[in-house]
Amino acid sequence: MKYPILLSTLLAGFLLIGATLSRKPAHPKAAKRPNIVLIMADDMGYSDLGCYGSEIPTPNLDKLAGQGVRFTQFYNAARCCPTRAALMTGLFQHQAGIGHMTREPNNRVNYDYGVDGYRGELNRNCVTLAEVLKTAGYHTYMAGKWHLGSSTPDLYPRQRGFDRYYGLLAGASSYLDPIQPRGIWLDNEPIEKVSPPFYTTDAFTDHAISFLSEQKDTQPFFLYLAFTSPHWPLHALKQDIERFRGQYRQGWDAVREQRFRKQVKAGMVPERWGISARPEIYPAFSEQDTARQREMDYRMAVYAAQIYRMDQNIGKLVDHLRKTGQLENTLLVFLSDNGACQEGGILGGGAITDINDPAKGGAVSYGGVWANASNTPFKGFKHVSYEGGIATPLIVHYPAGIRSQKGKIVSAPGYLIDIMPTFLEASGAVYPTEAKGRKIHPIEGKSLLPILANGTRQPHDYMYWEHENHRAIRFGKWKAVGVIGAPWELYDLEQDRTEQHNRAADQPDLVKKLDQQWNQWANTHHVFPKGTMKADFSNEWNFFKTAH
Repeated sequence: MKYPILLSTLLAGFLLIGATLSRKPAHPKAAKRPNIVLIMADDMGYSDLGCYGSEIPTPNLDKLAGQGVRFTQFYNAARCCPTRAALMTGLFQHQAGIGHMTREPNNRVNYDYGVDGYRGELNRNCVTLAEVLKTAGYHTYMAGKWHLGSSTPDLYPRQRGFDRYYGLLAGASSYLDPIQPRGIWLDNEPIEKVSPPFYTTDAFTDHAISFLSEQKDTQPFFLYLAFTSPHWPLHALKQDIERFRGQYRQGWDAVREQRFRKQVKAGMVPERWGISARPEIYPAFSEQDTARQREMDYRMAVYAAQIYRMDQNIGKLVDHLRKTGQLENTLLVFLSDNGACQEGGILGGGAITDINDPAKGGAVSYGGVWANASNTPFKGFKHVSYEGGIATPLIVHYPAGIRSQKGKIVSAPGYLIDIMPTFLEASGAVYPTEAKGRKIHPIEGKSLLPILANGTRQPHDYMYWEHENHRAIRFGKWKAVGVIGAPWELYDLEQDRTEQHNRAADQPDLVKKLDQQWNQWANTHHVFPKGTMKADFSNEWNFFKTAH
């Protein structure tokens, strides 16, 4: 009798093993892995949030900062497309194929310059955050501005790792009535006409929350919410604009001074830096006649309303996470893609009647004078590698992962390529060496999690930037910056982060060392893949050279 019993026991064992192997194994850290939410503002200056010095009320982001960590020395890549390429891939933008801009619908410029670093679209020698996190069992959702190429379906968010997508494949569009070819897409299909009343900031958030609500299992998720706010055109809801009209009749210089004082009081900026000088070609507010002053007040009021509405929507998303019991174990990161935008002209682009016109989707803007205030206390704007072009607010909120650093202001430097390794470490995902038969560039950044744990980490030996021939390199407290072909400028960021005192003349050996180091990086990271970059950005630099 013992043999039938033994056989039945063995058979039961085999069936148990077979059933176990047939089930998809759960990730060993599934219960502890955080949800990940990445939120990006568009063209927002360093000082435009209340917790970074602004008079614009941003209570939801301020609360996240107060319960999380605020970084004072985090950097982007100075422009929309390059920043998104570096952020999504953990590589320098040139490695991902977007050293300049992407090819856009109806663009007169073809941004494919025939070399690997400047193809105008995300290449296949990189993987996106969504692609990597999917391999670790994450659901992946995106709402908002993609701007990483859209000339073929292979470039769409769904084909680069996202389970669901709602937003703009291209760059700037009307907030009130986005139409194709710069209109809204749902997954892989264009929406020919949106239903009024419509506002992109609200719509992006509502669809992001909808994606989360539709998820039925308890696997972690990655949500990338990429607002177009406060990028031009100046489009805002009437009730939001009315909150701010009349507040900016004091002018841009007064706003800069007030923001600087608030930054100093908060311990974010030392008094010794001072405020960078207003560019000489920028007029004082008092020099404008009454009509122009009213117009400039209105332009800034609309810009402020755009940021206020974005903050309200972030609050809506956070409330959803809280009500569904997911906020405690969500790693939430907020940043801006570049410094404030001076495009459109010194006193703003477009006529005042173009503001809030749904059909006006071009550079209807608030002007370089207000962008200068948005970047308080720094010099420079979007496009350039001065601090005003590349410094971004960075807020990290992670209740389950931030204990001793809660509410801290962190001065440890970091930049975009650090986001991928941070999310990898938090999720347990593994960065690949190959994907779809193509070799993947090795990851370049370092995780920020040690900073969240104890306020510090091993810093980068060097940090590098290049966009439109404007380059920079940081080594410890020193930063060399300038246009390719012109002499380097050198600044001591500990004493002079507003870049007012060029130290190149008294540090020639250091300048030479940094020049060699930057060129070594450029020649190995597709910045100059064949020795000479074919693009010519000289026309774009005529303004910047005089403004700085």
